[in-house]
Amino acid sequence: MNFFRLMRPANIVTSVADVLAGIAIAGYFLTIETDYFPVLMLCLATIGLYGGGIVFNDVFDAALDKIERPERVIPSGAVKLNEAIFLGIFLLLVGITAAFFVTTLSGIIATLISFFALLYNKYAKHHSFLGPLNMGLCRGLNLLLGISIIAASFHEWYFLGIVPLIYIFSITMISRGEVHGSNRNKLYAGAFLYLLVISSMLYLSLNKGQLIIALMFIIPFAWMIFRPLFSAIKEPLGKNIGKAVKAGVISLILMDAVWSAVFGSPVAAICIALLLPLSLWLSKRFAVT
Repeated sequence: MNFFRLMRPANIVTSVADVLAGIAIAGYFLTIETDYFPVLMLCLATIGLYGGGIVFNDVFDAALDKIERPERVIPSGAVKLNEAIFLGIFLLLVGITAAFFVTTLSGIIATLISFFALLYNKYAKHHSFLGPLNMGLCRGLNLLLGISIIAASFHEWYFLGIVPLIYIFSITMISRGEVHGSNRNKLYAGAFLYLLVISSMLYLSLNKGQLIIALMFIIPFAWMIFRPLFSAIKEPLGKNIGKAVKAGVISLILMDAVWSAVFGSPVAAICIALLLPLSLWLSKRFAVT
């Protein structure tokens, strides 16, 4: 159970949603005879990559967490540091290997995700701009990991990786005040970036003639992210910012459902949206941030 606490399973569910959205963007679910082995391999890949990245986040933060978050798994002694390191390496290797089973492109993207995850955990997280940018890049690459299931689609839609990059940049920037509180300027900037993300999804859904079905997911997505963020803006305390960050991470599932709906896979969109209750259930039992 302690190893699951270390991996933050509620967050891992959102990474699976990213990959499924990327596969839907690629048009893979629209084929008549879909082979689900590559889908399962990419889901396994993102579970390993995200889980490994999260584990190393706590590994590199172990000394600081003894002071600021002594209840976490490593500083509390529930999991030894060397055990966490082994688990992190194992998960990253599983992620990279599973991705190479799909395509070489998928394997390369998985390797890049591992590299940038470690770069963030060790160095970039301490920088006010590069940290959020680095974290956003990992999420953008995760969406591209799904799209890489069809090389031709990857070359056509790779630029969509910028949307989750912007979204996660905003969440990571907001999360900087989770322990000690924050000033409202960062929260306002986060709200602006949220609006930018929603505007891009609205534009694309209108452009592809899928506005009505996309709104079925965009509206609850907007409600989930803005409601706690406005509370944090009103009272920028650490606990309120933590709630805004948690909502932002879990709401990624609805963003991914939007992508699937926009690209003509409403069944996949519904299936992705159904991951939300699972992630919420897990978030009540395991830490998200």
